[in-house]
Amino acid sequence: MRIRTTAAVAAVSSLALLTGCGAADMTKQASPFANAQGSKTVTLSVQSWVGAQSNVAVAQYLLEHELGYRVDTVQVDEVPAWDALSQGRVDALLEDWGHPEQEQRYVKDKKTIAPGGELGVTGHIGWFVPTYFAKKHPDVTDWKNLNKYADQFRTPESGSKGQLMDGSPSYVTNDKALVKNLKLDYQVVFAGSEAAQITQMKQFAKEKKPFLTYWYSPQWLFKKVPMTEVKLPPYKEGCDADPEKVACAYPHTPLQKYLNADFAKSGGKAAAFLKKFKWTTEDQNEVSLMIADKKMTPEAAAKKWVDSHESTWKKWLS
Repeated sequence: MRIRTTAAVAAVSSLALLTGCGAADMTKQASPFANAQGSKTVTLSVQSWVGAQSNVAVAQYLLEHELGYRVDTVQVDEVPAWDALSQGRVDALLEDWGHPEQEQRYVKDKKTIAPGGELGVTGHIGWFVPTYFAKKHPDVTDWKNLNKYADQFRTPESGSKGQLMDGSPSYVTNDKALVKNLKLDYQVVFAGSEAAQITQMKQFAKEKKPFLTYWYSPQWLFKKVPMTEVKLPPYKEGCDADPEKVACAYPHTPLQKYLNADFAKSGGKAAAFLKKFKWTTEDQNEVSLMIADKKMTPEAAAKKWVDSHESTWKKWLS
């Protein structure tokens, strides 16, 4: 995600299960199935958060079982995914959280990437505290009062300051600039991955301890650990243009799909299907919960969703 990410849920093993034969780092090598003219093959890019895995799991299942395609899936970080897509090393990216520089370069200038339409899900990043803490201390939900609670959010990793927990260092966030520019007595501490961040939050919640975390929706964990957002200064268009001067909240972002431009034109039924692929936050969370919390394989989770939502996905095939 431009600002997440834009954020391998319960375990990285979930991603390994999802990537199957194409478990490759596309920044280093190309899939032999991408941009394969005339053959019924598709290569889908997979990001490391479970929502992205869920999109790909369902798309892959339907492409294989309903349209007869061979699907290769590969893990690519957010920005490198645009390079891979432009070069035809992957055919489609199903969840982008907004990368205006890449969009300008590849979609508008080079025209090597084509818009694939909205995913149907709106993404939002923010700072959250557990609801059980917000109920006891209602004023914590205003950023102006965060310093008042810094001591309660302190951890060994944050030293003398309160901890603001982030996920993977690879996610592009504004948090360090926000802490500095809002003059907050906090230290950004990276958990290392989405999975590690979830593990820590679940442990804090189990012990009913306070925590402040960078988090995002849609995300299945809200069903297991209710959280309340801390209101940052309102987002206004352009307020995050200078990464060093950001002092505003994250935007609400309608998530987008993108296709390799050649694939968009000559990808046949697969390209048409991916353009029509559009579901709700509830749909995505349903599959994510099965993968991350119930420990189902992505394929099994996709099959279960497909079996019970025929009226939704049939429209994507028409």
